[in-house]
Amino acid sequence: MTLRDINLGEKAIITKIRGRGAFRKRITEMGFVLGKEVTVLKKAPLQDPVEYSILGYNVLLRNSEAELIEVEEVSEANLFPQNYAAETFEIDTEQAVPIASGKVIYVALVGNPNSGKTTLFNYASGSHERVGNYGGVTVDAHEARFRLKDYEFRITDLPGTYSITAYTPEELFVRDFICDAMPDVVVNVLDASNLERNLYLTTQLIDMDIQVVAALNMFDELENRGDKLNYAHLGNMLGIPFVPTVASRGKGVNELFLKLIEVYENRDKTARHIHINYGESIEAGISAIQKEIRQPENVQYLHKISSRYLALKLLEKDSWSNTYIENFANTKAIEETVQTQIKRVETEHHKKEDTETVIADAKYGFIAGALEETLKENKHRPQSRSRMIDHVFTHRFLGIPIFIFFMWLTFFATFKLGAYPMEWIEMLVDRLSSAVTEWMPDGMLKDLLVDGIIAGVGGVIVFLPNIVFLYLFISLMEDTGYMARAVFIMDKVMHKIGLHGKSFIPLLMGFGCNVPAVLSTRIIESRRDRLVTMLINPFMSCSARLPVYVLLITAFFPRHQGSWLFLMYLIGIAIAVLSALLFRKTLFRKKDVPFVMELPPYRIPTLRSVGKHVWNRSGQYLRKIGGVILIASIIIWFLGYFPRNRENHEKYEAQITQINRSFEQKMASDSLSQSGIVKLEEEHNHQLADVETAAHAENQANSYIGRIGKTIEPLMRPLGFDWRMCIAILTGVSAKEVVVGTLGVLYQSDRNENGDHSLVSKLQHQVHTDGPNIGTPTFTPLIAFTFMLFILVYFPCIGVVSAISRESGSWKWAAFTVIYTTGLAYLLSLAVFQIGSAF
Repeated sequence: MTLRDINLGEKAIITKIRGRGAFRKRITEMGFVLGKEVTVLKKAPLQDPVEYSILGYNVLLRNSEAELIEVEEVSEANLFPQNYAAETFEIDTEQAVPIASGKVIYVALVGNPNSGKTTLFNYASGSHERVGNYGGVTVDAHEARFRLKDYEFRITDLPGTYSITAYTPEELFVRDFICDAMPDVVVNVLDASNLERNLYLTTQLIDMDIQVVAALNMFDELENRGDKLNYAHLGNMLGIPFVPTVASRGKGVNELFLKLIEVYENRDKTARHIHINYGESIEAGISAIQKEIRQPENVQYLHKISSRYLALKLLEKDSWSNTYIENFANTKAIEETVQTQIKRVETEHHKKEDTETVIADAKYGFIAGALEETLKENKHRPQSRSRMIDHVFTHRFLGIPIFIFFMWLTFFATFKLGAYPMEWIEMLVDRLSSAVTEWMPDGMLKDLLVDGIIAGVGGVIVFLPNIVFLYLFISLMEDTGYMARAVFIMDKVMHKIGLHGKSFIPLLMGFGCNVPAVLSTRIIESRRDRLVTMLINPFMSCSARLPVYVLLITAFFPRHQGSWLFLMYLIGIAIAVLSALLFRKTLFRKKDVPFVMELPPYRIPTLRSVGKHVWNRSGQYLRKIGGVILIASIIIWFLGYFPRNRENHEKYEAQITQINRSFEQKMASDSLSQSGIVKLEEEHNHQLADVETAAHAENQANSYIGRIGKTIEPLMRPLGFDWRMCIAILTGVSAKEVVVGTLGVLYQSDRNENGDHSLVSKLQHQVHTDGPNIGTPTFTPLIAFTFMLFILVYFPCIGVVSAISRESGSWKWAAFTVIYTTGLAYLLSLAVFQIGSAF
């Protein structure tokens, strides 16, 4: 709660002063310090500013300033010891206020992609965010809370970024978050094995004049290769405490957060603000621009951002900074000074380079000097394991075949290893259905449980093992670092189709789920490439489509099942490639941007990381079964059960009565042998089953869902689909797993000659009960393949459509995706079925 939230006449106790620089110093001098009571006296006619009473006198504050002062109501507040409230001390000419314990610490995690930031976040907070050994996994800010000592930590895991210059959406997001949310401490997560590159972001955080603690993550890798780092000395040079950590194993994490408490309470002597010296020419430019920025009328704009940092960004020609100064009182004077200083610096630099390059060079020079004093590298360092492995895995000729083999192995193992637990679950579902059928009295509730919930949900849950194995293999490729190699291997191919090499990461992520894959397009700098990538991403066969593939391949393609599954994924990739080429020639004709991406070292995945990934994704699948699929199954059953036709019911009841009477008469004969009795019973059971199937088929055809399906069927009949497949396609719009649940409900009463209840068997033996094709199979291998193709291509789920709309910034691209994918699915399926039928 902030001071702005307090109503007129109410009192509150100050718990925290946010903001920085001159604002923090001025507000402290005015008496706004921890533990002091403040009263809201009066609001201006336009509600801004507001008059407050503190320490016996009245003060006016704008609402924007009041938002930077956190308070608690007097009745709830724990008053701070007075010795804390009165003490201050100087740090770099600014007032630093000691903080009392027992409160909330807001922490932001900032670091390069693949520095282990999210791993640290997960270990510290017990959260379950996705972790991968390649850049761009975290595509949004994630929050978590946990307690240590008397503090509650509220941690925000920000997207990985190499810089905080407004070049990519991640960089702008990170900078805006730091400036607007103003976390109490920023944890700069560094890859200790690559400090020179990682420290570049650290220098930018230093320029921002914020509280920073550095986590030297993966410190074991630095030690294992024989390097030695005097991180205490490095911390003294940079004014930042450094804490070694190995987040994947939890080493040093507790020490890191204890250090955060020390820094937050201003008890750490290392933490202090420094200015990086960029050389005489650049420093003169910064001073000149800073002088214009610091005019008294601009002070309100400097509460959240350092004037030195702003001057430096303006000198770097940063577009965000130019926009930021538009509301300044002397904007024109600032802009003129900036242009003058840019020309002077570029003229004075002996290589005549632009100021952004000059400043970057100066930063790296500073970093090199700091590491020269503190880092001793092992001169006899052995050839890295990653380089040796890459000689094979990224080989010019072997790289692509190895990649294709790994993808094929993934799908082959998904089928073969998943087949056994799949059979066990199927058997349990069948036994549950039989038990409910036997023990429950006939009625609507029994029909709902058996034919709706168990048939619908059970038909989907049997594919859980396949989902588990798919995510297991994807997780292994991500955590080892091979996924980044796949990007490297496929970069040239991506450029051939007009895409950035980084587009390959979202496309690969689409094999898991298209929604986070669309979100991950933020790692692509070019808006053109981002749009193309998110538009073709729905063609990547997500795990939600996997149950449909597994069901139909198991039923109609029993030989080489893994290869058939691999083929479906390859078809999706081929359609995505061709679509990208089409979009490049029509909608997006601009040139693409250069490809820049790091190759992280290979790492042995930890059981904890892989287990979390698989567990979380499997849990999402189960939650979907318990939510969307359960509700959809009940709705589909309801629409298929009603309205009840009494005349039909009486007609089929009369047929059953006649069959039973005839059976009883034949059984009464004394001349029947034992074999004759068995044969007669079998004939009787078949007759009853035929009547029940006919009754069910007619009831469904006349039900609400039957009417809907029959209305759509003429449109889909050229594709070989019956009305029940049409309904499955409609319900699959919400989530592709629902397709299987729908088929389970609509085909729930059919059995083969052995009385098998499995959905696979039902589909294999289902025949048309009406129309011109009466008596012919509803599904054939050709129809099954055509149906899988339609499910692969058509309308992505609602979640993907929403993500495309949000990430593209316009509903028109979401609408285009719906129309394009559905139209393409119809045309492709039509061509495949008609051509296949001709042969």
